[in-house]
Formats: sequence, C-alpha cells, structure tokens
Amino acid sequence: MSQAEPNILWPEVTKFVRQLNHDLRNHLNAVELQTALLGEIVEESEAKGEIKRLREMTGEVNAHLHRLSAKLANIRPELMSYPAKDFAEDLRAKLNLAQPEQSAAIDWRLPQGEEMLEIDPQLLAEAFLELFANASAHGREEGPLVFEVRGRGQTVEFSLREPKGQLNSATEQWGASPLQQVRSGHYGLGLFRARGIFEAHHGKYRVHFDPAASVLETIVTLPCSGGQ
Repeated sequence: MSQAEPNILWPEVTKFVRQLNHDLRNHLNAVELQTALLGEIVEESEAKGEIKRLREMTGEVNAHLHRLSAKLANIRPELMSYPAKDFAEDLRAKLNLAQPEQSAAIDWRLPQGEEMLEIDPQLLAEAFLELFANASAHGREEGPLVFEVRGRGQTVEFSLREPKGQLNSATEQWGASPLQQVRSGHYGLGLFRARGIFEAHHGKYRVHFDPAASVLETIVTLPCSGGQ
C-alpha cells in the first residue's frame, strides 16, 4: 500500500522554506569569505578574475534567496493615515526610480481629492509594484498600461488596465493560492503575497477580462479612514 501524501499547512511550508533559506545563506556567506580570502592570496591576474566572477555568482544566489524570504515574510501592516493622492504619487516615484522605462509606459491617472487611507505605505507599495511587474511580464499586447486612482465615497479604487489579446484561464482565483505557476526563478508567490497585503488592509481584489476590448483590468478597493 502506498503512503498517503501529507496534508501540510501553508504556515508549516513557509517556516520550512525560511529555515532552509537561512541555512543556505549561511553556507553562501562562508563561501563568500573563502573566496575573499583566495582573492587576497592569489596573485595571478586570470585567477583573480575567476574568483571575482565566483563571488558575483554567490552574491546573485544570496540575493535570490533573500527575495524568496521576503515573499514568505509574515504580513503585519503598521497602519497610518495617508492621503490617497500622496500614496499614488509615491508609487509613481518608486516605479520611476526602480523601473523608469516601465513607468514611462504607464498612463498615470492620479486622484485630486482628499480621501484618506489607513495603510502601511511601504507594504502596500510592494503589492502594487508586483501588479505592475506582472502586467509587464505576462502576455501584454501593444499599448500603454492605464493606472487610475479614484475616490468612491467611503472607498478608494485603484484600477490597472492592460492590453491583453487573450486569456486562457479564469481570473476569480488569481493570487488565492501560492505555487500555482512555478518556473525557473519564479514560484507563484508574488501575486499571492500581493493579494494577502490588500486583504490585510481590509481591501478587495478582483480581476476582470474583457475579450471584446482585449483588456485585463485589476481592481483593488481600499476603505477610506473610518470606512471599513
């Protein structure tokens, strides 16, 4: 009789991966120290070049593991009152700094009202930057992205519209479960974490595809201060 597959809870998975990540990074740091020592001992120029490349490779792996750990970090927003229009401007500034070409390809339609949000600005920006990254990486058609922020009474609505020729899967459960789209260097965690951040802010997240207009729209609705 074959052994039944274990039914493991997600917190147990994240705890295991974070510990494994920690252990691997400790080993990589040891390798980094050894290669630094070799760089000081070796005098031959070609060998020094190879040691430098080896240090760069270990650094890349370490950075990759660090990003993976960040995707698995607990979502615990530290809320503060923040004007919606200031957050939208901050978001554009962050993307201008990190990905100027991507930011330039977005039609930014930012709010002019005085709506206030209760948010963790850094954590919420992380979630929206993930949406921008996904929109640029997955089957985007020709044309700009449109990011619009507008007040809706007791809520603020963030809309990201992207040109999309076709869609082969339903959108209702996007980001609801981790590890759904796993490929080299990507583990199906980004959108799952982004959705978790929105929900930790008492927000609602939904995605709609309009085949007639060839537009995929992601809508995040957040309550205004006192409007939960």
